[in-house]
Amino acid sequence: MTVEKTDTLVVGGGQAGVAMSEHLSKLDVPHIVLERNRIAEKWRTGRWDSLVANGPAWHDRFPGLDFDDVDPDAFAPKDRIADYFEAYAKKFNAPIRTGVEVKKVERNVGKPGFTIETSEGVIEANRVVAATGPFQRPVIPPIAPQYDNIQQIHSADYYNPEQLPAGNVMVIGAGSSGVQIADELQRAGKKVYLSVGPHDRPPRAYRGRDFCWWLGVLGEWDAEAMKPGTEHVTIAVSGAHGGKTVDFRELAHQGITLLGMTKSFDNTRVTLQPDLVENIANGDKNYLELLDAADAYIERNGLDLPEEPEARKMLADPDCLSNPLLELDLAEAGVTSIIWATGYAVDYSWLKVNAFDEQGKPKHQRGVSSEPGVYFVGLPWLSRRGSTFIWGVWHDAKHIAGHIATQLTYSNYKDPSQR
Repeated sequence: MTVEKTDTLVVGGGQAGVAMSEHLSKLDVPHIVLERNRIAEKWRTGRWDSLVANGPAWHDRFPGLDFDDVDPDAFAPKDRIADYFEAYAKKFNAPIRTGVEVKKVERNVGKPGFTIETSEGVIEANRVVAATGPFQRPVIPPIAPQYDNIQQIHSADYYNPEQLPAGNVMVIGAGSSGVQIADELQRAGKKVYLSVGPHDRPPRAYRGRDFCWWLGVLGEWDAEAMKPGTEHVTIAVSGAHGGKTVDFRELAHQGITLLGMTKSFDNTRVTLQPDLVENIANGDKNYLELLDAADAYIERNGLDLPEEPEARKMLADPDCLSNPLLELDLAEAGVTSIIWATGYAVDYSWLKVNAFDEQGKPKHQRGVSSEPGVYFVGLPWLSRRGSTFIWGVWHDAKHIAGHIATQLTYSNYKDPSQR
């Protein structure tokens, strides 16, 4: 069997893999990128049809290429984002091979590097970069019941309202995905029940600037770790409909019934946590804190940005917030489908190396693994809060590529007897 050899193998051809390839190319590091589907496939088929970026086009991009057909302050549709990454890869002739699946990576014994089994043969590489991102395995909690007459899908498998049966819908999870899906279903004529957990809800824009800009000038993108106690706090933000602040009271007045976190199921009866009021209040607190920080920044720096007092006005509490439900009978409520917008887990079952902790999470420092020669890129909080965003992936990849190039320089050193 012919064994192909390269210095660095990058697994994954999404935004992380493309960024990684660009920086490795600039540093003259020989490498191959393997992608089992198409470039940026998750943007095409792993999201619902109407999805747009959560950040404006001037922000959610790589430094080397603008969106030439999207207004800088608009939010690019998902297929346009996938096209963007394909065009970006072509810009520097990225050595990406699509339709090739990595089945197993193992460290070599008695010689440097790794042996990689793929669907198209064997590759040996000195280094391996896992650029498969955080959205590998949709997670549905174990409390999910088994129903014959209620359809249940994860948000990863939701595409549009037409795929759901007639009847009402319960959406569990009120991060960016859950909120946008619930809003879309309600606008399509569905009666929607939305289970809301702990969340942050920044303003979409304030005093003429998008929240992405505010997090930048306030230094929030550079936060290196989550604040204690916020590990399970999601973010509710949206670029849909031209970009609007997510307001749960507005969604309720629009017709969505807000619920607390889902606790358990007993046949068709759902027991809910008594935490809806607290979750909404904490989300409001997060929202107002960012407004306060923005106002202070404007005053401190003498900026001439228009005041926006209406941003602090809250709608009246809807009945579902004043009198929150603690139980919901799905049959009585006419619910015929449940959408679990409950996030994802990573899947590194193909990476047979000692690079993970007891919970199966990568052990690394800014993407440089505890296992020599193994790297991770594309994960949330890899180096800072901004790692979740497209531009953050690009900067993380630059750091990792620099580490790889340095290691390559050392390994290529020849002592006087070899020169």
